[in-house]
Amino acid sequence: MSASRISLMLSWGFAIALLLATALRLWLGLRQIRHVQRHRDRVPEAFAGVIGAEAHRKAADYTSARQRQGLWHVLFSAAVVLGWTLLGGLQALARLNSAMFGAGLGAQLLLLAEFALIGALLDLPWDIWRTFGLESRFGFNRSTPALFALDQVKGLLLGAVLMAPLAWLVLWLMGTSTLWWLWAWAGFAAFSLAMMVIFPTWIAPLFNRFQPLPDGEVKTRAQALMQRCGFALQGLYVMDGSRRSAHANAYFTGIGSARRVVLFDTLLGQLDATQIEAVLAHEVGHYKRRHIQQRLVLTLAMSLAGFALLGLLASRSWFYTGLGFEPELLGSNAAAALLLFSLALPVFGVFVTPLSAAWSRRHEFEADAYAARHSDARALGSALLRMYRDNASTLTPDPWFVRFYYSHPPALQRLARLGLPAASPALG
Repeated sequence: MSASRISLMLSWGFAIALLLATALRLWLGLRQIRHVQRHRDRVPEAFAGVIGAEAHRKAADYTSARQRQGLWHVLFSAAVVLGWTLLGGLQALARLNSAMFGAGLGAQLLLLAEFALIGALLDLPWDIWRTFGLESRFGFNRSTPALFALDQVKGLLLGAVLMAPLAWLVLWLMGTSTLWWLWAWAGFAAFSLAMMVIFPTWIAPLFNRFQPLPDGEVKTRAQALMQRCGFALQGLYVMDGSRRSAHANAYFTGIGSARRVVLFDTLLGQLDATQIEAVLAHEVGHYKRRHIQQRLVLTLAMSLAGFALLGLLASRSWFYTGLGFEPELLGSNAAAALLLFSLALPVFGVFVTPLSAAWSRRHEFEADAYAARHSDARALGSALLRMYRDNASTLTPDPWFVRFYYSHPPALQRLARLGLPAASPALG
């Protein structure tokens, strides 16, 4: 089969996949809005007496508002991808870049930087709308314009400092041998592992303040829990999440000596010591059930497959032309190959999203079960309900939306797995 015919098939296949992926995401989003609004005025019987009608309506309205914004962003994102690819946006940027800076390795690296900067500028209005529009409307935003701007600048500078060396390495390797993709993956793997140590220790503190968990009942219970579970970590920290948002959360991060559990300060204000102990047990459960290791192995395996596929495609002219780009016959196309691959892969990846979401929900059930064995199951249930209420998380999501997107199981499913009746007064 000729290269021109394969190129045409790729163009049509990509266009159809983009159309189907966009339509699917819009359909799921509209289902979520309709389902949530249909149940807006009635608290599910299982939660009657635990979640008030006003809190339930707020969660429905917040969920629907976020989803409506998400629908517009889906359309916008699809238009941007189409513009970069089949409509020739990347081709135009590459030609302008080549005319001004030539076709050397530095110019290739600059093309990646230009693409990233344009992407950040295109996303900026959406971030502003979400932070100062949607989140402020529902009383969650606590960020100021100055803090928001500072975060954006820090993010761009940090991205440049961290990603430029990795990008340079990959671009350089692409011009050295046919097995460049294997060495590039090895560099990516080393970078990913290093980030799991660097992020909690050096990067996260650039955006938030982290203080050791203060002495008191919470710390005493936490230390006893860690001892019972045989879990050693670098520390328990409280993060000043309230500087930016009223949302509450907790997370586990890092590997080796950089392992730590982080609690939002908003969480400490919402839950009592027994509930926080149960939340901590859930986070420890993720580590004890080897979820962190499993996700790391999967990430590295998927990235290896991705680099291998890119290694195959980058040497095929139809890969470029099929995505709206005329490759240089004499110069390097390394940056274009990376960018086209990064644009096309998520389009086809949408259709495997349910598998990733289902795997994540399974991990959450397992972490809940671990927490129930090593702490108070009823305290975990009440903590979950409190967090659902205070974060305005809907109790009535659309089942199809859950299957496709939800990384955490809905409240009713989590409580049922814990063997807890949601409406029990003890959970309030």
